[in-house]
Amino acid sequence: MAKIAIFNQKGGVGKTTTCLNLAAALARRGYNPLSIDLDPQAHLSHVCGAHVDNADDSVFSFYDQITPLTRLIRPAVGGWLVIPAHFELSKVDTKFGKGPNVLNRLNQGIVHENLNTGRPILIDCSPMLGVLSLSAIFAADRVLIPVSTDYLAVHGVIAVEKTLKALEHILKKRVNRRYVVTRFDVRRKMSHEIFDSLKERYVEEICSTRISENVAVAESPAVTKDVFAHAPDSRGAADYEALLDELVGSGFIDNRESG
Repeated sequence: MAKIAIFNQKGGVGKTTTCLNLAAALARRGYNPLSIDLDPQAHLSHVCGAHVDNADDSVFSFYDQITPLTRLIRPAVGGWLVIPAHFELSKVDTKFGKGPNVLNRLNQGIVHENLNTGRPILIDCSPMLGVLSLSAIFAADRVLIPVSTDYLAVHGVIAVEKTLKALEHILKKRVNRRYVVTRFDVRRKMSHEIFDSLKERYVEEICSTRISENVAVAESPAVTKDVFAHAPDSRGAADYEALLDELVGSGFIDNRESG
């Protein structure tokens, strides 16, 4: 059972888009994924049709009132499950601090409620390095790191690498990770240069699949759909299908989880 935090300390690199479309790809193949929105912006919740007006109906209630995660699960319009976020999540750092109890709470909730049995879990992280992102990494056994093809995003990846390395002595392990290049424009020399430099640096941890700069991928959230529902024959849909193929083929997502 894969628990995957989709994380990068830089915004605008495609974290939510990747979480959305990877969940949709999993659902299309008969997996039963659960996505957890840990970003106070709640963009994933909105696109999934799971927006909530009351913080008590969101994952904030899990932190604030110890509401069971199972009581917060809602259906996504794309056919999977989602635990929605709310803007009140932005108060978690100041309200609960950064002690081990709050950092381990999400992991304990997932395990205690058996949410990690028989389904992959995708956790959409906030770009801010705080309680929410750290909670996701503590709860996950794998991290997927989207990287857009601009040089500032590459600097962001270096920051992610330092963060994960600093956590190794706490987690007592090296977190299994994959880097996936997003917004790749085959016509731009810089896109190829960035991909090649990441490939040289991260070798087998960089996905061969690249998510193209694609109108369908950019448009689909605006109509509250994943790319498969919006434009199933698009290059973007093909790219996310290929990404799932690669993640399953490499064992990053266990093929035995389907069904």
